[in-house]
Amino acid sequence: MLTPDVLVRDHTIYSCVMGSRAFGLATDGSDTDRRGVFLAPTPLQWRFDKPPTHIEGPADEQFSWELERFCELALRGNPNVLECLHSPLVERVDDTGRELLALRPAFLSREAHRVFVRYAHAQRRKLDADVRVHGAPRWKHAMHLLRLLAACRDLLRTGELVIDVGEGRERLLAVKRGEVPWHEVEAWMTRLATEADDALEGSPLPPEPDRRAVEDFLFRTRRASALAALA
Repeated sequence: MLTPDVLVRDHTIYSCVMGSRAFGLATDGSDTDRRGVFLAPTPLQWRFDKPPTHIEGPADEQFSWELERFCELALRGNPNVLECLHSPLVERVDDTGRELLALRPAFLSREAHRVFVRYAHAQRRKLDADVRVHGAPRWKHAMHLLRLLAACRDLLRTGELVIDVGEGRERLLAVKRGEVPWHEVEAWMTRLATEADDALEGSPLPPEPDRRAVEDFLFRTRRASALAALA
């Protein structure tokens, strides 16, 4: 069995920078969060001891998914995974990774509304709890929730997932610094959530992701890996 470090080093098909740097919200003290996808050689899948579905490291702030797990999460509309596919800061990509990126539209559907909003509600409850206990929210978390809600709204309106906040940068950073009163942030969150709800019915997105296209890609990729190992 290959070690996790070797799987990431030698079998990564796609890696990118995520977090504040990808969102256009980086400041001098921002970390560099790296995310990636690796393809475990197919013969490893035939053993009782399967390769890991995800790996933390080996570098600090680095996290990678095995391709099948990544595709499963993306098909479910997982926000963190979908956004990874749309990072403007790609560090490494091979032919298989480019094919994965070409499949980005197959993962997007109106299901994103349900998953994004459910995630947003969970984060909002945490912020409300912070306000009750500490008198203020964790402002950085509030900033990122606003960013996520705006991305969800725009995805439903346009059919495209854009993660860079663009012109919204300064206002969002003001939230992070605690310069925007909580009641204004609450109202902003409520407005964005309502706009996302309103965009759902007329969204250009399909009702469901294209599971068949993704499954065909995974099958071809696994088969090619197996044939390469036997050559």
